[in-house]
Amino acid sequence: MEVLREHGEEEEEEKKVFVISNELQDLEEKLSKIQVHIPNVVPEFDWSSIDTSQIPASYKTNSAKEQMLLQLADNFHRQYAHLCPDRQPLFLHPLNECGVEKFVSTTVRPTLQPYPELYNWDGCAQFVSDYLTMEPLLSPITPPSYLPSPTTILKYQRGNCFGFSVLLCSLLIGAGYDAYCVNGYATREICMMDETREVCPLLEKSEEVLKEPMKEKIKKYAVKPPRDLRSKFELQQVAKKEADTEAAQKKKQKEEEERVMEAEKPKPDPLYGLRVHAWVLVLSGKREVPESFFINPFTAHSYSTTDDHFLGIESIWNHKNYWVNMQDCWNGCKDLTFDLGDPVRWEFMLLGTDKPLLLLPEEEEEELADEDLDDFDKEEEEKGFDMPASWVDPIQISRKEFETRCPQGKKVIQYKNAKLEKWAPYLNSNGLVKRLTVYEDPECIRVLEVKEWFENREDMMNMRELNKKTEVTTEYFSPGHIQGLKAHTYKTMEPETERSMEFYGETRVDGLQKRVENAKEMTEYFEGRSDFLHYRHTMFGKRTKRAQKLLVNTELNARPIVQIKEQFHRNPEKPADEDVAERIFMIVEERIMLTYHCKDDYITASKKEFIKRKDVDNKGNKIIMTSDMCVSYQVGSFVKNKKLLHLYEMMLKLTEAEKQLRHQVWESETEVLEILKIREEEAAASKLTVSMYDTERNEKSKQQRETMERLMQEERQRQVEQDLDYLAPFLIQMGSTEKMSKWQALRLKEDCLSDFKHRLIDKANLIQARFETETQELQKKQQWYQQNQLSMTLEDEDAYLAYCSDAMFCIRILEIRLNRHKEMAPQKYIELEEKLCKDPRLAEYLKFNV
Repeated sequence: MEVLREHGEEEEEEKKVFVISNELQDLEEKLSKIQVHIPNVVPEFDWSSIDTSQIPASYKTNSAKEQMLLQLADNFHRQYAHLCPDRQPLFLHPLNECGVEKFVSTTVRPTLQPYPELYNWDGCAQFVSDYLTMEPLLSPITPPSYLPSPTTILKYQRGNCFGFSVLLCSLLIGAGYDAYCVNGYATREICMMDETREVCPLLEKSEEVLKEPMKEKIKKYAVKPPRDLRSKFELQQVAKKEADTEAAQKKKQKEEEERVMEAEKPKPDPLYGLRVHAWVLVLSGKREVPESFFINPFTAHSYSTTDDHFLGIESIWNHKNYWVNMQDCWNGCKDLTFDLGDPVRWEFMLLGTDKPLLLLPEEEEEELADEDLDDFDKEEEEKGFDMPASWVDPIQISRKEFETRCPQGKKVIQYKNAKLEKWAPYLNSNGLVKRLTVYEDPECIRVLEVKEWFENREDMMNMRELNKKTEVTTEYFSPGHIQGLKAHTYKTMEPETERSMEFYGETRVDGLQKRVENAKEMTEYFEGRSDFLHYRHTMFGKRTKRAQKLLVNTELNARPIVQIKEQFHRNPEKPADEDVAERIFMIVEERIMLTYHCKDDYITASKKEFIKRKDVDNKGNKIIMTSDMCVSYQVGSFVKNKKLLHLYEMMLKLTEAEKQLRHQVWESETEVLEILKIREEEAAASKLTVSMYDTERNEKSKQQRETMERLMQEERQRQVEQDLDYLAPFLIQMGSTEKMSKWQALRLKEDCLSDFKHRLIDKANLIQARFETETQELQKKQQWYQQNQLSMTLEDEDAYLAYCSDAMFCIRILEIRLNRHKEMAPQKYIELEEKLCKDPRLAEYLKFNV
């Protein structure tokens, strides 16, 4: 019996080994089926291949009312084709991203955004132009066969002119404008978004209104001007000669401009008048719009309705109705009338009570007033078909998307002799958000000027201009700089060189507005001072050799002062002959000159000149004050000259004022050096400020939050590890385990091994999913590079190559991890089998020798 029992146990163990080998073979077969392939070719973006699994049901189906609307649209199109057989088919119900026909009016989704910048038409147009990437039409002479929803266009940040227009029209209607999408024809430059012949809007100078000079009142008593003794004939000949010279110059300039325009004129377009384009029409009336105008959604530029770039209109629509243009477009859009209530000029599709009214002259309106009242009840009874609600979800733009704006955070626009680059905030470490480069030549090789705009800088700099010809740099600052700096113009940051600094006077105690400095002089302008000082000019001399060797900035090392001039405004509390208008301290010559304000009804001003002398004469006698030390001119002979004691006291005050002025000039020089040092440190650091409410970019709060989350995650992981028991889930399913049979032990072992096998397979699938995600991201980046490689800089190309290198490295690592997982999975399976056999809870039921 014992021999038979041992023989049965051996057979049972052989069966177990056979079952385990089968499980291992099954695991290896399933893992071998998981394959990964590294991409080689980048396919073009295809709207039909986008993921529609998370799209709402309204995108995939049509309601009963929408189906009825499509039938009405087909009937309307048949009548239109019968009446106008020579015209192009109407753009009525293209396919959406799910391949479902949708009427174009229901694609418009009016939505008001919570951002103040998107409340005006120019802000909405600029956002759409910056945020989306332009896709040309597949056929330049026919409308597209598909029209994705505005939400999908926003998600993928790309679209053709029809997608641009629908999105912009939705934002404008949501903001309260009377906006319409237009299907028509435009020039090649408009359709292809070619702005290389357009002047950059940032370079367009605003028209200055010339003010007429004020005519001076003729005084009753005035000195007659001297007689003009010149020959009138000679004056006429000179004026005639100057007029001929000016006319010749104007003619030459006009010929040169015509020659340049002829050279820059584009080549004839073989498809002129046939290129299909979509744009936005904004009618006057709502939002205080005084005159109707067009908006090109590609560039966000506004145009008059008579502009030559727009060659014709087929139809327009909004979220309520659809209108077909019945007017002749032989002269482009110049002769079109946008009175949508006129059925002769605009054929509407749906008859509704909210359609625009026909604009009639006042006389005809009064004549037809009574007839309209009689027919009002009949029109109310004949109510037309209402437009169904939009099938598109509300347009939602997150704060991050609104700030990022441009695709990948950057956009480059090429203008005539200029290039404009835009970046998202915080994308560049120095806060750069916009750069305009102006060139001398049309080939954009020789740089003439560079303008840069900044945001969120800690040093409050918001703009910088660099003139490449003069090498002059001008920096502009917002209020809040540590030194109250407003603008800084310089060639070099070296001290005692030519520069100009402007300040916010209200933030300074001394009221300084501007300081202009070079190696020989310094001029300061003031405003709002209690002593009425508004101008100070200081002239410097050459330094001595000994002073040049001193490196410490002390008053002894300051530049020698030759002269200081100050000018004051009129102080109404003082008499004019006691109110100083100008004082000049000639330090080298040891003289002080005072000029007072003019009295009323006087044409000359009082003056005083003080000559400083040594305290003792040649004989050693002490000199206090003599009459020849002050030369004065007093207006009005009846005024007595002041005594020597008074003049002596005045000279002492002026001498003390001279010492203070020399110290103030040295303080001004020291302040300039301090500002230059601060500017060098700020330029090297380029720190950016982050709002305390910006949780994404506020590093302190972000690090604190991440630290707390990490500690909590570690605590949870530690608790899980303490409570971890690989048999616990299966023991719970079995219930009471105090008395376990052999069959239950075998079942417990099989369940545990089966679960572990599925986990190994799932891990392999997870690695494969991550591999595919990295592959898709690389494909998108390569596609973006193909679309933008012509306008990319060297820095962008280096960044792209670095990204590709990192992505390929990640893909290779995932491939290695997958292969290693395939090799280690069988070993881990065997190790778990051995561990289960040695588990004390199962050992007595599973007698398995490794």
